[in-house]
Amino acid sequence: MESEEVLKVVFPLLEGVDLASCMGVCKQWNDIAKDDFFWKCQCAKRWPSICKQPNAPIESYYKLYKSFHKRQQHKTLLPPRISFDDLEFFIDIWAENILLFSEVVPGSVLQSGFKCPPSGVSDLLKYHLEGSEYKMTFPVEPRFTIPAGQNQNVSVSVMVGRKDTNKVARIINKSMFDYIDRSSYRALAFEYLDISPGYPFLSGIRAWISLLFTEVGSEDVMDVFGIQMDFCDVANSKEEVLWLLDMLYWK
Repeated sequence: MESEEVLKVVFPLLEGVDLASCMGVCKQWNDIAKDDFFWKCQCAKRWPSICKQPNAPIESYYKLYKSFHKRQQHKTLLPPRISFDDLEFFIDIWAENILLFSEVVPGSVLQSGFKCPPSGVSDLLKYHLEGSEYKMTFPVEPRFTIPAGQNQNVSVSVMVGRKDTNKVARIINKSMFDYIDRSSYRALAFEYLDISPGYPFLSGIRAWISLLFTEVGSEDVMDVFGIQMDFCDVANSKEEVLWLLDMLYWK
């Protein structure tokens, strides 16, 4: 049997990565391995429904296999179009009709977080704050307290403004702190983000905000020393957070 005939018998039995390696052996092997029949055999192992069609909607089976045989790798994001220096956050917290906290927090402050958590912070909360997950935190001054068990009467609103365009977007709208994680000394609230109509396929993304309280003092009172905000459902880096904020419905 001629060597070319042997190759034509063996090539359909190979895996795609091995067939691709054969293309680099010599010109003869390359010319034979480029035959689209062999790549149709590879595609039939992965996507048999495409190969069943007499006139498949593809340019070639080789190109189909080359384009889609590997899992999509995580791509590096382009630099965000905004920075934390462009942003300021308007945070208001109520206990029923009593305003507990109302501040304009510069983006640079929210980004830099806690330099040193105050005394009385639990080890578990310190571990959380020092963890690798990207989060935005800032200290509350002056501190305020919430009676234990009254967290469901406490609500929060967060707006964000862009100094470069003088536009505002909503992040959280009067959401209640429905859940208390006693083990890590946090009270949590969330809201689904209002994404720009320019991104119609983005939905169900939550913004989370947490009240951070100390473990010192009476169990009947939550002593709030800080606030944390994150978008951990989808954004786990500074760049991802900025891209997400850029996609909000700015008005």
